[in-house]
Amino acid sequence: MSQPPAAWHPDPENPNQLRWWDGHQWSAATAPSPAAAATSQLHQHPAPAAELTPVKRRTGWRIAGVIAGSLVVGSILGRFAPVVMIFAIVAAIIVALFVLLVRPAPALGLRSRSSGFVALAVAALLVTSGGIASASTGTATPTASEAQTFATLPTATATATPSTSPTPTPIPTTFQTATEEVLVPFEATTTDDPNLDQGATALVAAGVDGLKVITYRVTVVDGVETAREIVSEVMQTAPVNEVTAIGSKAPAPAPVASAPAPAPETVPAAPVPAAPVPAVPQPGGCDPNYADACVPVASDVDCAGGSGDGPAYVQGPVRIVGSDIYDLDRDGDGIACDK
Repeated sequence: MSQPPAAWHPDPENPNQLRWWDGHQWSAATAPSPAAAATSQLHQHPAPAAELTPVKRRTGWRIAGVIAGSLVVGSILGRFAPVVMIFAIVAAIIVALFVLLVRPAPALGLRSRSSGFVALAVAALLVTSGGIASASTGTATPTASEAQTFATLPTATATATPSTSPTPTPIPTTFQTATEEVLVPFEATTTDDPNLDQGATALVAAGVDGLKVITYRVTVVDGVETAREIVSEVMQTAPVNEVTAIGSKAPAPAPVASAPAPAPETVPAAPVPAAPVPAVPQPGGCDPNYADACVPVASDVDCAGGSGDGPAYVQGPVRIVGSDIYDLDRDGDGIACDK
């Protein structure tokens, strides 16, 4: 079963007062019951029938005053402060809805729910009077205190002719779609290759440019492009980076120069005995201590072509077969005059 809406209801504990029902339970807020207060006042001070008529008259004057005041305030605000008038209308509508839907507002003089219709009527009067004032302001004739131009001053000789402004010709505006293909350059990268000599390079992968498609929304006014806005960018072909290998292999160490090996010792070959050269016959004959050549018998004999001073010479080689009396074999190998 649904609960009654939040409102003031007769207090179930005290029928002479009202208690606030918040929609779920009774609250501690109470207020005197208008019916009980009126009944008690009638019992205490019974008013004669003659006094009731002025009350009704005062209520009628109050309603007339509210209507007249709303019209005056709406006219003033609509003529001089339209923004303030709009706020006043909105405030009156909000107050009326609050009183009708939630609870009365005694602080504003709206002590019952039916007084919310009064607030709505005030809002309607503000709208009506404000609209009339705004319309009259637009067609009001200039006064002496307002600034006037010579074109608007009426003259006795000139007849006023309505000024018509030419109707502007609409400028054709269209929207088009345009696409553009843009190359995306590739990037050059390097990689280390331990199999290449240090400092050497080799192309591993060739670079290929990518392709990007850009879509524009083009604004054309009177056949001339005035604006261009990017709608989308699509990478149709991705770029392929160029890869270059750089060698890092260290060069082989240079061979260490070693000392030259000593030349093998050569043993001089035994001289081949030359054919004996017949010696020039000398007086006294040949010395028998020598063979293969005639060594003359003299006071001194030297090798021919040597540094000796003679007086006799022999052409070697001469083999020593006895005693080397002339000291011809200087190296003691048994062969004299062999060099």
